[in-house]
Amino acid sequence: MGVIRDAATVMLVRDAPDLQVFMLRRNLGSTWVAGAYLFPGGAVDTEDRGPEAAQRCPGRNDAAASALLGVATGGLGFWVAAVRETFEEAGVLLARPRRGGTLDLSRLRAARDAINRGSLTFWEFLAEDDLVLDVDRLHVFSHWITPQGSPRRYDTWFFVADAPEGHAYRHDDIETVESQWIRPADALAAADRGRMELIAPTRSTLEALGRFRHRADLLTHAESISASSGAGSGASCGPVSGARVVPDGSGARIRLPGDPELPAAS
Repeated sequence: MGVIRDAATVMLVRDAPDLQVFMLRRNLGSTWVAGAYLFPGGAVDTEDRGPEAAQRCPGRNDAAASALLGVATGGLGFWVAAVRETFEEAGVLLARPRRGGTLDLSRLRAARDAINRGSLTFWEFLAEDDLVLDVDRLHVFSHWITPQGSPRRYDTWFFVADAPEGHAYRHDDIETVESQWIRPADALAAADRGRMELIAPTRSTLEALGRFRHRADLLTHAESISASSGAGSGASCGPVSGARVVPDGSGARIRLPGDPELPAAS
């Protein structure tokens, strides 16, 4: 059994005029889900659970975050990783100046490029502009655990957030090579036609998003999940830990619980 890494992903949503979600396509040379369309996100880093991170999250503390997710400690790191990865991958920064005012959007592109080049860290950038993370804008939506048999395994919390205006909303040309706003129903239709590759959690999340016509309804629903003490035991589509990777004619694929092709556990 491989090591399971903590991870977080974010569905950024807007109305145009119906509900749309922002999606990225993974680099075709990636070692994990190459070419698949995903939401911005990635693994939780050690620094995401460090003292600097905690000091830059006035909207939520680790005790409250951990209780919401049903973990003993370290829950806040999922929110922090979600904000950091969304900036690095999509150029969208859910943050604000500590002393009030508005975010200087003209600074974001250069800072993001420097971070992705490795000449600046995310934490150095936040310190330079004394920014705090808008973790209270991220609402818990679902929880997925990569099944056994996958070469990489993640324990991933999915969040939803209202998309801020004026940010890049563009892939990084490193880990991701395409980006687009799309209605959930259109993404699912494209996948059915073989024009978009979706992994199981992404597809199920799009199906759940498709129940909402406008972002206000979706965010109201997501806020109710985040306000519930039971979110850690399963929100919306998850947690889904009963899936398994099984062989098929061309390699392997995920079988979800209830799938008639799912083999009996040995």
